[in-house]
Amino acid sequence: MPKDPSLPIRTKASRYPGVDQGTACAQSSYKVGTKSFLFIGMQGGRHKAMFKLDASIPEAKKLAAKAPDDFGVGSNGWVTARFSEDAPLPKKVWEKWLDESYAISAAGGAKKKSAKKKAAKKSSKKVAKKKTTKKTVKKAATKKKATKKKMTRKKTTRKKGTRA
Repeated sequence: MPKDPSLPIRTKASRYPGVDQGTACAQSSYKVGTKSFLFIGMQGGRHKAMFKLDASIPEAKKLAAKAPDDFGVGSNGWVTARFSEDAPLPKKVWEKWLDESYAISAAGGAKKKSAKKKAAKKSSKKVAKKKTTKKTVKKAATKKKATKKKMTRKKTTRKKGTRA
């Protein structure tokens, strides 16, 4: 039975804190919170792993220039590595990239969540202010109408009273 060169990568990815494993586009996906940090699976008879990188992008670009069939640097920091049982992804490379990818996603998810919470609080405060303002305006308008009606009734009552 052939040895799966992606198994050590999958095993390490699943051991990070807070990781959920799922499936996306027929590949295994690993994410922390709502942010994915690894996609890994078979494609075209080879293994394919995608990592979210930042500091290691220059290294990935060099590898892509030397071996464009094995490495690719995409948009938004996603780096693709293709490998096989005969030519596995070097452990030093995938461990570094996996650690970096997880760190980026773990930090990014936390930042976005807190930013969303802050935005939600601000918008709820604005909505509360608008509701208060609308209520205040309606109350003021209602008071004016009520005052006008009272004044009209009083005048009418006085006029009737003086004529009689």
